[in-house]
Amino acid sequence: MLKKDTAIEEKNIPQHVAIIMDGNGRWAKKRGMMRTLGHQNAIKAVKEAIEFCDEMEIPYLTLYAFSSENWNRPALEVNALMSILSGTIKKESQKLIERGIRVKVIGNTHKLPKDVYKELKNLIDNTQNNKKGTLILALSYGSKEEILDATKKIAEKVAENKISVEDINEDIFNNHLYTQDIPDVDLLIRTSGEQRISNFLLWQIAYAELYFTDVLWPDFNKKEFLKAIEFYQTRERRFGKISEQLKS
Repeated sequence: MLKKDTAIEEKNIPQHVAIIMDGNGRWAKKRGMMRTLGHQNAIKAVKEAIEFCDEMEIPYLTLYAFSSENWNRPALEVNALMSILSGTIKKESQKLIERGIRVKVIGNTHKLPKDVYKELKNLIDNTQNNKKGTLILALSYGSKEEILDATKKIAEKVAENKISVEDINEDIFNNHLYTQDIPDVDLLIRTSGEQRISNFLLWQIAYAELYFTDVLWPDFNKKEFLKAIEFYQTRERRFGKISEQLKS
């Protein structure tokens, strides 16, 4: 078990890690390659992240795989990303099943190509009873859209007298998000040196620790992931309280 070979505190492991996987295009450009080859080489980092969470017993991992804004990229790149996604699902599905990993997808998945959507649906169905860990793929995802969708659903229920305005609280709002059965994020990682959230899980990261690294995503391995966990364990998570209250 990896965590037994490190100096980390086993009782202070994040329960939910979310990653903005950034830098594929720059990784390829530095090597004189097409951007699409950067995306292809990113698969190794995805596999290492999943393996790391499995070995460290981190129960929830969310990967920002394709944002709602990414549809605005050149068609050639979008098509290449969809092809890579489709191929990876076919190749890695059995390994996820064997590892006991449940797969969920958040986002406006109906925008995805039909073949990709079908493969995702099969993967979700085939892993739905797995208990060892949960991998959440954010695909065609935008947090503002998610929040608006939740607001509309709640407004409809108010209009239908199913709930009153006075009933609306954080729990009700949480239950109308794409992540309704997933705990809030403890640690958010962004690779490539950029320091912004990019419309990712805005509600769910309210009290997350934010870790930014200059490492480009295709080079992000277990060693780099461990650095993020070590950073997390240096943080005092007060949730609005003061240090003395936590100690007592």
